[in-house]
Formats: sequence, structure tokens, C-alpha cells
Amino acid sequence: MLKGLEISILNLSEVKDNNETQRIDSEYFKEEYLDKIRELKSTKHQQLFELSSIKGGKRLPLGEEFSLEGIPYIRAQDVKNNFIGFENSPRISEKLHLKLINYQTKRNDVLITNVGNSIGDTGIVKFNIEKCNLTENAVKIISKKINPDYLFSFFQSKFGKFQIERETVGTAQPKLAIERIRKFIIPTVNNKFQDKISSIIKKSYLNKNQAKQSYNQAETLLLQEIGLQDFTPSKEPVNIKSFADSFAASGRLDAEYYQKKYEDVVNTVKNKPFDVLSNLVEIKKSIEPGSKNYVEEGLPFMRVADLSKNGLSEPQKYISSHFVKENQNKVNDLKPKKGTILFSKDGSVGIAYHLRQDYNGITSGAILHLNVKDESSVIPEYLTLALNSKIVQMQAERDAGGSIILHWRSSEIENVVVPIIDYKKQQQIAELIEQSFTLKKQSAHLLEVAKRAVEIAIEEDEKVALVFIKKETESLPS
Repeated sequence: MLKGLEISILNLSEVKDNNETQRIDSEYFKEEYLDKIRELKSTKHQQLFELSSIKGGKRLPLGEEFSLEGIPYIRAQDVKNNFIGFENSPRISEKLHLKLINYQTKRNDVLITNVGNSIGDTGIVKFNIEKCNLTENAVKIISKKINPDYLFSFFQSKFGKFQIERETVGTAQPKLAIERIRKFIIPTVNNKFQDKISSIIKKSYLNKNQAKQSYNQAETLLLQEIGLQDFTPSKEPVNIKSFADSFAASGRLDAEYYQKKYEDVVNTVKNKPFDVLSNLVEIKKSIEPGSKNYVEEGLPFMRVADLSKNGLSEPQKYISSHFVKENQNKVNDLKPKKGTILFSKDGSVGIAYHLRQDYNGITSGAILHLNVKDESSVIPEYLTLALNSKIVQMQAERDAGGSIILHWRSSEIENVVVPIIDYKKQQQIAELIEQSFTLKKQSAHLLEVAKRAVEIAIEEDEKVALVFIKKETESLPS
């Protein structure tokens, strides 16, 4: 009668243990959770509040808004199970910063998002700037008696993740109370092991920064070649056009489309060798299977949210085997192959990513597949950089701007102006891009090594974990 059901039998003292909120729901006492709790308690351990200080961030006061310039304000979406970045964070004024001065985040803080759909994402602050504020949707953990790099790696591990998952409440708007975070169980491994994990995290961060530098070098080389390195967009409010040069040519009547800054960029590109995108690539559209075909497990379905110029994230949606079977030939044809450039046209428009291996999945209709026609003329890595540069981004802004949900029409994308620089310079750029990709890959690998080493130290012992670290890192450049 009870076949297939999971039952956990506990003493009342076990139910009450570390359970101030008096939860008695079956989800909280799942056997897999209880097994991990027992495993953690079998190690030398302390609760998080005994090792660190835990504080929340602060929302903007009512009526206050972000500024164009000023002090970075770290949001939940800036915390992505990695190193925290502030470059793309919104800014607040110095005056507003002073109101929120007690809610700053600093170097070596470990951050956990504790409200909303991104709840449980963790990150570590490695940048070192004087002023930086933190959202109310995240908490900061300031290490006092434990290495912050080890703590970050622990929260990346399954032993950190399950505690976050277990203590989260609510469905429509999930929340993770600071009081529950304070009670998390943290294995207190010896200092030598913590230092080893820290050295891996530091190397990972160094590689990530070097990857960014290589990419920036490639972008600078491109802009130098076409004379846009020091380009400052025009702020001229008026740009007079004849009917022949406006609506008759573009079919657009909105004044924003004809802003002089867009014209300046395109004209600069056209002063040197260039071509339109449709002459350089074959463009293939994907499909929209519809939400009724989404399942928890199946064929990966990549959406724009899963795409960035730096790589692909794990898809949040999958396609049912029934849909795949019914559309087998089409699905096989639409699986992106190595060398394809994925290019977004809806939502966050103009994101390009060059695939370095076949992708076993399909993309949404908001992502185009671009395949270079003649690689002896245009190198795919170079074209990807050009598509992600401000040269094309400003054309995307011009064409797709003005809508609540951005949509870049395929006919407009086909006519995007792309600079064609000297082939040897393209090769230099491609080499820098590949160097950047390799460093990013090494950085991600090191984060994974640190996470897994922490898990091994808990499951087995620190000596076994150190052997694992040596095996996984000995082939990497020092």
C-alpha cells in the first residue's frame, strides 16, 4: 500500500533540532536532506554565525532612482554562482549612497541571493573598490574565523546548496530568511586545506581577469583598425533628413532612428572596406515549439536568457521526446553545429556567440544561426567580435529601440554593416579571442575543482581531496 512512498521516522527532539520556525512539512524532512545533515554533523563543524557576520542589503528608498553615473549597486542578477562583477550594475548618486552607507559590500564578502526566482545563487566579491552598495535581495557573509574562498566553494557544493534549498520557503516569491542562513552547518576543515582551496579560487579569478584583458585587446584592435577607438556618440538633438533619405529609404518615421550618433558610426565603418551581414553569412531561423512542449527533462531548449557573448548557461527549459519524435528531421537540422554563430534578435538583441563544438539541443526562434560563407575572407571568431562590438550594438539599438520588448527584424539584421579589416589583423583578433576563451574555460574548471574538493573532504577526507586537486590541476599552466 505504501509502495513508492518515502517515509522519514524521527524523534520529536530531531524535529525540533535547529528548527526555530517549527516546520513539520514532509518536504523539510526528505530523506536526502536528513542524510546530508547527518553527514555534515559527522564532521568537525560550526554554525555559520559562529564563523562570520551575516547582514542584509538595502532597497532604494521610495522615490529614489538609479543614476547614469555614480556608485555601483549590486543586484541579485549580478550574483551568478561566480565572481561578482560591478561593471554592468546600475549606479546610484553619492547622495543616495550616503543614505545606504551601512549596506555596502566589500572584497571577500560572500553573497547569497535570498529573495525571488534567482534565490540561492552565490558569489564572492573579489573586486576592490571603495564604495559599492548591495540590494535587499541578497545577504553578505563577512568571514571572521574562516577563509572566505573556502566558504564560497562550500556554498557552491551540494552540501551548501541543499541547505539553501531546504531552508527556502514560499513558491510565488521564495524567501530565505537571514536567521536560517545564520544556522547553516559549516564543516571546519583545517587551515592548510582552506588555504589550498583559496589558492585555486585566486588562480581562477586571475584567469578570468586575464581572459577579459585578452578580449578587450581584441576589441581595441578592431576599433583601431576602423577609427572608432576614441569614438564618442554625438549628442546632437537634431538631424535633418529629406524624405528620400528617410522614410523612402528605411520605412521608418520615428525620430530616434535618425539620431546622428547612429549615422556617425555607420559612416565611419563605410569609410573603409565593409559588407552587409547577408553577404557574409547564411542565416537560418529556428522554431518555437510552444510552452505545452516544455518538460523537466528532455532535449535542451536554449533561449536568449541562456546566451551571452561569454558562453552558454544551462537551459531552464527542455523539449519533450514526443515533440522531438514528431519533428525529428527538423530538430536534427536545427541542432547548431560547431562553427555556427548564435545571434539573438528578440529581448536582449545583438548577442553573438561562436560555438566551438556541436550543440545537442535546439534554440528558440529568438536566436538566429549564422554560418560564414567564406572563411578565407571573414574568420568566424572575428565576425563574432564585430557583432558584439559597439559597431553592431548601436545598429541594433537604432533598429530595435523604442519597444518595450525589443525585436530586431531579420530584414534589418541582413543589412547590418560589418567592417572587413585586413585578414592578418582578423587572425590576430581570432587568436586573442581563443586565448580569452581558453582562460575562461580554465577559470571555470578551477571553480569546479574547488567545489568538488570540498565535497570530497566532507565525504571522505582532506587527504583524498588534496590528491584530487593535484590530479585536476597539474596539467594547467602555473
